[in-house]
Amino acid sequence: MSGGVLVLGEIGDDGLRPSTLELIAAGLELADGGAGRVAVALIGADAPAHVQAVSVAGVEEVILAAPERERFEAHVWEAALGALIEARRPAVVLAGHTADSLGFAPAVAARLRLGFASDVTWVAWEQGGPLARRGAYGERLIAELDFPAKETVLLLLRPGACGARADADAGAGGTGASARISRVELDLDGVARTERIELREAPAGEVDIAKADFLLSIGRGVGGGERIGELERLARLMGATLSGSGPLVEAGLLSRARKVGQSGRTVAPRVYLALGISGAAPHVAGMSKARTIIAVNSDPGARIFDVAHYGAVADLFEVAAELERQLS
Repeated sequence: MSGGVLVLGEIGDDGLRPSTLELIAAGLELADGGAGRVAVALIGADAPAHVQAVSVAGVEEVILAAPERERFEAHVWEAALGALIEARRPAVVLAGHTADSLGFAPAVAARLRLGFASDVTWVAWEQGGPLARRGAYGERLIAELDFPAKETVLLLLRPGACGARADADAGAGGTGASARISRVELDLDGVARTERIELREAPAGEVDIAKADFLLSIGRGVGGGERIGELERLARLMGATLSGSGPLVEAGLLSRARKVGQSGRTVAPRVYLALGISGAAPHVAGMSKARTIIAVNSDPGARIFDVAHYGAVADLFEVAAELERQLS
C-alpha cells in the first residue's frame, strides 16, 4: 500500500469507539481529493470482531493485528503501528486525538521521522499532500499546516471534529461494502509490557455535550451570570443541553465539561442555538459542524452570523422569555 490513507481504528472495553467512523469519514474525504485508497487497521485481541463495522463503502482493506494482550498497551500499539507504516508506506495515517493514541503515536512519528500534528480539527488533500488545521497560540488562532518534505504524515484528529459520513454508517448496521481482509503477525520480542493502567471514571452525572442532539449555548452576552438560571430553565423546557463559550467557563460560571471550542469539546448536534455568543474563531471551530445553527446576538456585526443558518439581531433575554412563554 504505497501511498493512500491508513486509518487506525480504536477499540475500547465497550467495543469500537465512535471516533473510528469519524476517522474513516476523514480518510474517505482525503481519498476523494486524490490521496489514494483507504485502509483501516484494527489492533487488539478482539479486532476481528469489528471488521464488519469498519467495512464501509470506500474502504478497500481492513488490516488485522491481534496481539495476545487482553487490554491496550501503549508499547505494543507503538510497535504495531510502526511496523504497519514501514511496511505499507501510506501517505497519511489518521488516528484519534485520544488518551490511548497520545500514549504511542507521537513516539512512532518521532522514531520514523514522520510529519505529525495532534488535535487536528480539519484535514484535506490539496496540491498532492495533506493540509491540516489546529489551534495555535492558546487557541487564539487557527494554524494551517502542510508537510512538503514528508513521505508519510501522521495526524491525530480531535473526536467530533469530523462527523461520520452517511455512507460510513452502513458498516455499523451490517450493510457496508465488502473490504479485503489482511492479517499481520506482530513481532513483540523485547517489547515492554505495561504493568497496570488505571482509568479514572468521569464524575457521576457529568454532562457530555458531544453526545447532545440539541445544544443551547450561551456566551459573554449573558453578562455576569446572575441570569444563567433562566437559560438553564429554558434549556430544560426545550429539551436541550446547556453549553457555553470559553469566557463563561474561565469566569467559573459554567463547568469546563460544558465548554464548546478548540480548547473544550467539539460538537456536532442537530441544532445549535447560540445566545449571546460573538463567534470567535476557536469557538466556531468547535461547533461549525452542527447541522442547524441559530444565532441570537444584539450586535449585527457578530461573527457568529457568518456561520449561522438562521440569525436574529435581538436581546437574547427577550428572545429567551418569548420562547419560555411559548413552551409553558
